[in-house]
Amino acid sequence: MPKRIKISLSEGETKQLQRWAQKAAKPYVRDRARAILRVASGEPVSHVAETLRTPVHRNAVGEWVKRFVAERCAGLKMRKGRGRKAAFSPTEPGGGASTT
Repeated sequence: MPKRIKISLSEGETKQLQRWAQKAAKPYVRDRARAILRVASGEPVSHVAETLRTPVHRNAVGEWVKRFVAERCAGLKMRKGRGRKAAFSPTEPGGGASTT
């Protein structure tokens, strides 16, 4: 049987997560907020991962939980530095198109 993670939420955190689960502008924030609320209510991480609107691997939900425990609600937002980096910057010298 999988180990259940216990998360204690304050009233303010519960309200914030419920608000994000319903009306966050970014879909990833809605999914993460729903996942944290469900784990806090006692559901196992593996079940939450399988039954989210967009199923994810249980390790992803586990990471969200770890970040939430460490940073609370701020840990659910996307961090800077994620994603593909630009190949060149048009504002850097030599980065613009050639005019030959």
